[in-house]
Amino acid sequence: MPAQARKPSSREPAAPGGKVRRRAAAAVAGVLREGRRLEAELDYEGLDQADRALLRELATGTVRWAIRLRAALDGLLDRPLPRKEKRLEALLLVGLYQLAHSGIPPYAAVSATVSALTGRQAWARGLVNGVLRRFGREREARLAVVDEQSPAMRTAYPEWLVEAVRTAYPAEWMAVLEAGNAAPPLTLRVRGDRTAYLAELAAAGIPARALDPADGAVQLEEHRPVTEIPGFTEGRVSIQDGAAQLAADLLAPRAGDRILDACSAPGGKLAHLLDRAPQAEALAVEADEGRLERIRDTLQRLGLEATALIPGDATDPDAWWDGRAFDRILVDAPCSGTGVTRRHPDIKHHRRPEDIPALAERQGALLRALWPLLRPGGTLVYATCSILPTENREVVAAFLEECPEARCVTPEAAWGRPVGPGRQILPGEAGMDGFFYACLERAGGQP
Repeated sequence: MPAQARKPSSREPAAPGGKVRRRAAAAVAGVLREGRRLEAELDYEGLDQADRALLRELATGTVRWAIRLRAALDGLLDRPLPRKEKRLEALLLVGLYQLAHSGIPPYAAVSATVSALTGRQAWARGLVNGVLRRFGREREARLAVVDEQSPAMRTAYPEWLVEAVRTAYPAEWMAVLEAGNAAPPLTLRVRGDRTAYLAELAAAGIPARALDPADGAVQLEEHRPVTEIPGFTEGRVSIQDGAAQLAADLLAPRAGDRILDACSAPGGKLAHLLDRAPQAEALAVEADEGRLERIRDTLQRLGLEATALIPGDATDPDAWWDGRAFDRILVDAPCSGTGVTRRHPDIKHHRRPEDIPALAERQGALLRALWPLLRPGGTLVYATCSILPTENREVVAAFLEECPEARCVTPEAAWGRPVGPGRQILPGEAGMDGFFYACLERAGGQP
């Protein structure tokens, strides 16, 4: 290990920024060592808006690049850290992230990271100081050594996922991975005149642009707290990626339709459907009762009301269906989330290759269970935020083979690309997340 500096007193006050680094390290350790969701690990209590933004950046960026940073850290240590030192390892990764990927001045990054060590961890200040300063001096060479090991190390993805993406997109795989590492934009869904809202943003000094594939989408040039977004508190806009907004276009609900939103949480697509067809009878099913509260909160903020929010397993309609057929069904299927790693980089660490066949089996089960609930002539839209064919075109193609009354009606569009029975959007295309959509119509009636 690098030579240690003087042993400091544990009573020394923390330098500015130490608290944020300490909380970032706690969140990173929760993701990497405990398998927890990053969003649930971020502790914003008592932080002002600037520190909240910094905490999110440090934790999210470190998790995003953790595979690459861990490899660099291994080369900086003479021997591995004890496994019990989860927080210390995470803090070192937070420090390396700042030096490798952020615009924070190196001196400030090192000083604030070292100051995060208090109490029983104060013994490690010399170690952290030495490791980070050495990396700062040798950064380019150290990262070059890591990057030469493999594309997985260079892009900070697990090997299995790199191979899956390379197989699915042999001409574009590296661009797909890089897009998944980009900072995600903040996209809004405007409930009203988009042109007028863009003018309102311009008057407020907030640069933004229309996102053309979705007719209500507006993308801000920089992130802002929701309290600073005009109209958010009043429910005139929602935060929703442009790709997710396409679901309502494809389902095309009409007044009087009976609509089922399966696997509905957090409720953004349901709200969009209700905005499109406020006179529709809309039911939402969600297996996680805790997530039902998120749907209620979403609808309440927007002044909307669904006909029913049903706690239940969408693959077991006998437990909740009243026997009346639906005109429109949205199957927003649970998936690997590989199309949204730019928003949720913890997916890189939580997903395993064996998860994908299991997810595909559940996705097929959802289609088989919900299809009988669709009236003849009705439309079912199958959606995932995955980029893996196993969860997308292969699931839908298999269902079409076993269900002769199902007809593919996925439209030609200016977004995405045709892939078998659906359309695939890759991460970053037209500023959107990675999504898959397929539209199916049940034969035997009038649409």
